Amino acid sequence: MIIKKQQDEILNYLTDASNTKGFCDAVYIPESVDDVVEILKDADANKTPVTVAGNHTGLTGACVPKGGIVLSTEKLHRIVEFDEDEKYAVVEPGLLLSEFKEFVESKGLYYPPDPTELNCFIGGNVATNASGARTFKYGPTRNYVEELEIVLPQGDLLHLKRNKNFAKGYHLILIPDSKKLIELTLPDYKMPNTKNASGYYSKENMDAIDLFIGSEGTLGVITKIKLKLLAKPAGVISGVVFFKDEDDALGFVTDVRDESYRTRKIKQVPAIDAAALEYFDENALKFLSSDYPNIPANAKAAVWFEQEFDGEEEKYLELWLQQIKEHNADEDKVWIAFDEKEKRKLKEFRHAISVNVNEYISRNNFRKLGTDVAVPDDRFIPFYHSIKKIVEEAGLNYVAYGHFGNSHVHLNMLPKTDGEFETGKQLYKRICIEAIKAGGTFSAEHGVGKNKTGLLLEMYSEKNVQKMRLLKKRLDPNYILGVGNIFTKE
Repeated sequence: MIIKKQQDEILNYLTDASNTKGFCDAVYIPESVDDVVEILKDADANKTPVTVAGNHTGLTGACVPKGGIVLSTEKLHRIVEFDEDEKYAVVEPGLLLSEFKEFVESKGLYYPPDPTELNCFIGGNVATNASGARTFKYGPTRNYVEELEIVLPQGDLLHLKRNKNFAKGYHLILIPDSKKLIELTLPDYKMPNTKNASGYYSKENMDAIDLFIGSEGTLGVITKIKLKLLAKPAGVISGVVFFKDEDDALGFVTDVRDESYRTRKIKQVPAIDAAALEYFDENALKFLSSDYPNIPANAKAAVWFEQEFDGEEEKYLELWLQQIKEHNADEDKVWIAFDEKEKRKLKEFRHAISVNVNEYISRNNFRKLGTDVAVPDDRFIPFYHSIKKIVEEAGLNYVAYGHFGNSHVHLNMLPKTDGEFETGKQLYKRICIEAIKAGGTFSAEHGVGKNKTGLLLEMYSEKNVQKMRLLKKRLDPNYILGVGNIFTKE
């Protein structure tokens, strides 16, 4: 175990990608599960707050300490087991997602979850139920977690396997290695019918493993993860389509989304079946234009798509070109990748907007004001227009982009002054509440962390947030783990 206490040694552990900042007394870096057990037992005995940290790529302040100690998983980074035939891998939480995906694909297999930030740790992905562009087809991290090893706040080891331990209604029993039964009453609220990462996952008769996925470091420290893998697709078509009219671009997204749902359900091939369907508004394209001068000057919007195929590529390309033509896209300016190098460039283009926004925020020393809202599909386009109007009427610069296949938008405000930042904070809250009123969520993929606890109350009510607190208290009676994440101590 490594322990750091000098302030110059721990500075890098006191912030995240949202530019949220904190403080702590020390950083503990375990090198085994036994180290984690020791850290938590000692912290529980002394009622010392513990903040679990991955690679600090989060956007909600969840890994940023507000006192106590940090438990960094950076030395727990091994691939413990890999089975090519059974298509699974067992990994430790500090493994970089980029390294894991590279390893898996070198073996001819495929791990679909693809958060924009590939330098994240897999443990952080599980703790936040991370998703990404391919969530449109494959769903979030939750869908690939088969087993978890967890150290509970008082130092007990818990091993969970999917499909082995289910709640009876909203009553769940956990049996850690100590054989000391833990009885839990799960919250009985209704989660939105959208992509959602707000609060504890809770459903009637749910699988116990799902409670810990997305719990943001508040219920236990994940020390091993068994992940399901898939066969690697034979090929992938990747493209960026530019539109001279935003309504055409939104119509393209809607039609491709609905066609993908339809053909996926009946397993039609060849057919349109997007793995990813991502959107960029005019402001986002202008924000990228210095890095990508070949973006058409008259483009009002763009859509990046991926389509996997196992047959003749030309047949799939014809289907996409037909959609592109029907929606009045600029056919002469479409970017289509025909080899791996070009596909990587298009993916870099997709990721560049998030990187550039984060650099702007950090350079101007503001906290990030980027929405993570999702609403039901049938309400998305009116909602999208309404939130852009809210920001435009306030005179703030912004860029809008995101996972429009999932009706999920990242509208990032770009304040120039402290006054604009304060205005932006109010607009951010207003947009999130509008998403909740529309039957959606204020956090589709980034979680609640420390920065959005007030919005959790708006979404679930004080009564239901109290049910989350009571559940946590059963597992963490001294309230040491992830203090301030999801909800405040009070």
